[in-house]
Amino acid sequence: EEKTLPGSNSSKGREILPQNQVFAVGSVATFCCVVPDGERLSEMYVDFAVSSMNVSQISRQRYVLKVHLEPNWENCVDVRCITNGTKGKYGACAYVGYPPDDRDLRCETRDLESVQCSWEKGRDTNLALKSPTVYRLNGRTCDHEGTCSHETEPGEKTWTLTAQNQLGKVELHDTADLLERVHMYAPEEVTVSHVNSRNVSLQWSWKVERYGNLSLTCEVSVRDGERIAESTHFGLGLNSAVVVNLIPNWEYHVKVRCGAASHFWKWSDWSVMKPFRTAGDVPDALNIWMQRRRNRTVILWKEPLANQSHGDVTEYVVSWSRTSERSQQKQTRVPLSHQNHTLILDRREQHVVMVTAKNQNGSSPPSTIITCSISTCPDETSVKTSWIEGSSRSFSLSWPDSPAASCGYVVDWCPVAQDAPLDWLKLPPNQTSALLTSENFRDGLRYSLSIYACTEAAPVLLEKREGYVRETRIEGQLFKPLTLKQRDMDVEISWDRIPLREQTASIRGYRLYYWENLNQIFNVSTDDPEATSLTARHLRGALYTFTVTAQTAVGECGDTSITSTLGSSGDDLIQSVLISLGAVFGLLFIVTFLCFRHWTCIKRKVYPPIPKPVVTDQWFSSPVKSSRPYLPPDQSLHGEGVVEVPQLLYEHGAPVISHTKPEEETPDDKPVKSRGRPARTFPNPPYKLMLKDHPSSMTEPDIQNQTHTMTTAQYKPQSHMKGVVPSQNQVDSGGFISCHPGYILVPEPS
Repeated sequence: EEKTLPGSNSSKGREILPQNQVFAVGSVATFCCVVPDGERLSEMYVDFAVSSMNVSQISRQRYVLKVHLEPNWENCVDVRCITNGTKGKYGACAYVGYPPDDRDLRCETRDLESVQCSWEKGRDTNLALKSPTVYRLNGRTCDHEGTCSHETEPGEKTWTLTAQNQLGKVELHDTADLLERVHMYAPEEVTVSHVNSRNVSLQWSWKVERYGNLSLTCEVSVRDGERIAESTHFGLGLNSAVVVNLIPNWEYHVKVRCGAASHFWKWSDWSVMKPFRTAGDVPDALNIWMQRRRNRTVILWKEPLANQSHGDVTEYVVSWSRTSERSQQKQTRVPLSHQNHTLILDRREQHVVMVTAKNQNGSSPPSTIITCSISTCPDETSVKTSWIEGSSRSFSLSWPDSPAASCGYVVDWCPVAQDAPLDWLKLPPNQTSALLTSENFRDGLRYSLSIYACTEAAPVLLEKREGYVRETRIEGQLFKPLTLKQRDMDVEISWDRIPLREQTASIRGYRLYYWENLNQIFNVSTDDPEATSLTARHLRGALYTFTVTAQTAVGECGDTSITSTLGSSGDDLIQSVLISLGAVFGLLFIVTFLCFRHWTCIKRKVYPPIPKPVVTDQWFSSPVKSSRPYLPPDQSLHGEGVVEVPQLLYEHGAPVISHTKPEEETPDDKPVKSRGRPARTFPNPPYKLMLKDHPSSMTEPDIQNQTHTMTTAQYKPQSHMKGVVPSQNQVDSGGFISCHPGYILVPEPS
């Protein structure tokens, strides 16, 4: 838009026209600079302009500048003229902005007595200093931008809002019944009363008394840490509510907001947050499971969380009995530091086990599990184990639906080779898949996973899986000890079975590398993960290096090497012969040494000595001299070539009568002095004293004759002698014991 502005004809004037004019963004404005007489225009420009500007002279003292007004300029734009005079710099301010752009008028009531209208403000006009927007509601000026209110009568009304500045004007309209546009104030003075373990009562008041006549709906928000639970309540003039399903012994924060129920317009603001804590209660039922370890059953339970214990848990109680004798329960108390208990149960019968937790408020409801018997549970070893691969430190598994799972499924897992605690997850019957995540999962650790069907009786094992959440490379020197055995020109490399705790990745086979020099490397492999040896064949006598590696999903790893110089097959034969000869000679030496050490004992066992009794003439001296017819136990005969004489025996029960008077002592009674080793007597079981029947009046010559007869006959071994059974008559009336001539040799008189 262009228009002509009045100018000045004074040659002494100095000014820029127009002064303090308001322009719309995007318009083209022409500014005129009037130069006084005697001065000359040097420059005319606009501040913040980016591009150069063309100035044209329309008369001797007047110059004009056309400017396109940009939207991003400041509210007041300076236009300047510079002349060669002493006061050669002067200018004018131009205001650039927008007309009003407000929209969306909405009117409502908060107190049921006045109307309050609000609208959405448009873009900034940039004219707040020179031409601010003026708002009027139904002709009444509004005090605040964005909202306007004044008293009104109930019923349907139409409200008109006008917004105007120097660049334009806009009108907004809204028609409504204020009873359908009730925007309530927030509830005040919220209080919590009747605080129980699982519910509380709330009360509040209203700022406007007329709210008591409205049908209201109120929303109660209960915050539990990061969780928020909301409940809705209805009523005429509602000012109270009961909050249920709370956690005992738990900290909460509650707030309330309300709105008209019949013609809901919008919620009120939230009330001030009110904190409270519920009363304590008995703990929730424990999450229990069991694990079989040979003949033992381990009952496990998870430590109740803070929102499950409802107080400080003091102890656990484990009770068990046979399913057929539930009234005869056994019970034990488990300290707070333990979350398991081991039972030794009779596997021939089912048992029911119950676990409860205690706090200051009482015992939790019992958690029950039934153990299986040998007859009711299948052998778990009959369930095949399949492989599972983890990803992102988790296991994703699924299984077919089981009709036996009346109460759901249980998935448990634990490391295969470590004595780590078992963990488990219980699922509803309609869920046959699970994503197992745990902060205890470790890379390079093999896990065993089992899927059970939860039944009304004992759990039933459905599937078993094994795998890693992530396999890692096995460190070197895995195969220790690595042993080498040469057979002809073949070499067998063997190792011990690799424990699972050292398998940070699943071993799928083994490979043996061997070489004489690095230019030619040979290998042999097996796909059997249970193998413990590999054989390199057709080698030659040289220095070889053997390296065994494990084949896994992350590559070959666990390298272990051994170096050995191989001998030829002829050398092996010679070595075997020498070893055999050495073993034979060693055995002979040991036998010879033992025989030498124990020769006396061996000789006595193999060739026992045969005693040859010898008696002297005094044995058969006259009875007048009262010589004893037997050898005393403490005396023995000594002489040249005399051997030990065995003890003479007589028949049991026969009396031995001595004819020596007690008061007399003959020279024969004196002990004989020993010339050599001391005399000793010993039993000689093969011999028996043989008694000969002869008259008691036998004279000495008769005895000598008999003795002579025995002397002429040579001594015969015991084995050729015939035993003579003595009779009672063999003892004469005088009590003398007669010796059989075949037993005792009487030396011939010299």
